[in-house]
Amino acid sequence: MSLHADTTDLKRPGVSLNGIDYRWPDRPVVVVCIDGGDPAYIERGLLDGSIPNIARFVREGFSSIADGTVPSFTCPNNMSIITGAPASVHGISGNFYLDRQTGEAVVMTGPELLRSPTLLAQFADAGGRVIAITAKDKLRLQLGKGLNLARGNVCFSAEKADSCSMAENGIESVLPLVGMSQPGMYSMDLSLLVLEAGVRLLQRDRPDLMFLSLTDYIQHKHAPGSALATEFFSKIDACFGRLVQAGAVLALTADHGMNDKALPAGQPNVVFIQDELDARLGPDTTRVICPITDAFVKHHGALGGFVRVYCLADQISAAAVIHVLQGLPGVLDALDRDTACQQFQLPYDREGDVVVIAQAGVALGASKASHDLSALGSERLRSHGGTTEARVPFILSEPLNPVYQAKAALGLHSHQIFEFAINGTRAL
Repeated sequence: MSLHADTTDLKRPGVSLNGIDYRWPDRPVVVVCIDGGDPAYIERGLLDGSIPNIARFVREGFSSIADGTVPSFTCPNNMSIITGAPASVHGISGNFYLDRQTGEAVVMTGPELLRSPTLLAQFADAGGRVIAITAKDKLRLQLGKGLNLARGNVCFSAEKADSCSMAENGIESVLPLVGMSQPGMYSMDLSLLVLEAGVRLLQRDRPDLMFLSLTDYIQHKHAPGSALATEFFSKIDACFGRLVQAGAVLALTADHGMNDKALPAGQPNVVFIQDELDARLGPDTTRVICPITDAFVKHHGALGGFVRVYCLADQISAAAVIHVLQGLPGVLDALDRDTACQQFQLPYDREGDVVVIAQAGVALGASKASHDLSALGSERLRSHGGTTEARVPFILSEPLNPVYQAKAALGLHSHQIFEFAINGTRAL
């Protein structure tokens, strides 16, 4: 049998990962993570008729709302999706955590920090053809962990589409393939390049699995029903239709939702946790880490709905921190490390002493001095990270078989999206 044999051969064995058995797909399965794809955008698009392909999937396939990984950030949720497991298994629980041994904040985008194999690599090792395309390059190395690019597999980012190589990405000349110029980071075209490349490679290579991860710049700036949000979702909806037309089983979910976190007059509605703790417990007794922090602060100013607090002084306990923060206006909850890890299935060794969750309309920061909000301009702050942004769409282009209908009725997690797309849409 050739390396990339016809996937209609149903005798091929599937793969197992993190306690789940995945059948071999009998046609290409494409999962799209709509970064920042809050259910409100889908609901508005269905109401105004601007997303006809998603409307067809809702009508003829399967549609529900699932629980995403908390913190509701990009990296933890993308890793949950491609491992089919919570953060306690794969180890990625934000963009940053504090290394307790060194006292340094560690960027969590390195592949060495990912503790689970990926479903993409497992299928590739079993002889399948796999394609992973992400908007932001920060995800690429983790998406491609263990993926043998010398065997016809592909992994690249739209951010670096103009410099792809066979050695690094399994593909070159991406821009001529998609017929687009290199998009800017702060544009809808970055996501559209991901989808256009997905359509072209699906038509050309007919992979077994494809994962497409978009960027949320539009949703950070534009609410459901606004002109640009409507335009963006209409354009990605058209790409979804083309993916299905090309023969894919399509599954749509999101890494997180999005909420307005500004005051009525437009100023960001922020609680600066480090400032609050310094004022009440003393300076240099705690350290606040904002795990939403990445290189693209124009999206959100490094302000989100989830922060970690580390106790630096022996006399300061988690209970003392929680006492200060509970009941503070804008704070939904403050949890000790054990409770947070149990409730949200987080890796214990990478968690703070206290986890702080914001209310829906509030963002959390460290100190006021540590956040430069000038990049936000005059637009209202929209962000994510807490439990109020952890509900996401879960949509399939095909109906579920009876076994998975029953399974869905018990409740859904977004990290089950590959399982449902591969196993659940297939006749028994």
